[in-house]
Amino acid sequence: MSLSTEELGRLYPIILETYNPLWPHYFLKEKETLLKILGNSLVQRIEHIGSTAIEGMKAKPTVDILVAIPDGNKNSATVTYILQTSGYIKMEEQKKHLMFVKGYTPEGLDKESFHIHIGPQTSGWLWDRVYFRDYLIHNPVIAKEYETLKIKLAHLYKNDRDKYTDSKESFVTRITELAKNEALHRKNGKE
Repeated sequence: MSLSTEELGRLYPIILETYNPLWPHYFLKEKETLLKILGNSLVQRIEHIGSTAIEGMKAKPTVDILVAIPDGNKNSATVTYILQTSGYIKMEEQKKHLMFVKGYTPEGLDKESFHIHIGPQTSGWLWDRVYFRDYLIHNPVIAKEYETLKIKLAHLYKNDRDKYTDSKESFVTRITELAKNEALHRKNGKE
């Protein structure tokens, strides 16, 4: 399936849904699938990230999953082959890490859809998403601020996923740095 940015925007618009308590179950089911097809030798860690991982938050109904693989460059071709032959779609325009989607159809999103982000745990910028997720889970006021920003941006950029994502970047970066600093202080305080 090869679509222009405009076609993608019309087929998969930015629509935020009320938190669905099934999202964590979708993640667990997909995690089992990924472990089964990739195997323990290729998977070091799997995390549920993004807004669907934050209870109560409105989100696009696509579950974001982060997968750590050993020696990212060495194993990228193997992971790509396995996932593509298992029905996942590789996002070729993503250059910084491997990314696959599942549940994207020519008619729109399936009930269960996923973004699978893959890279080694040494890719700090990729794994920083866990800090961001955890910070929002433990700071509901900041989570609400993020949700409000997302609602505003979804209205402005309903058919432009890139602008929607880019416009959240400064908020995500600021909160991620705050989360990492707090985690470092907690770690140093325990030593």
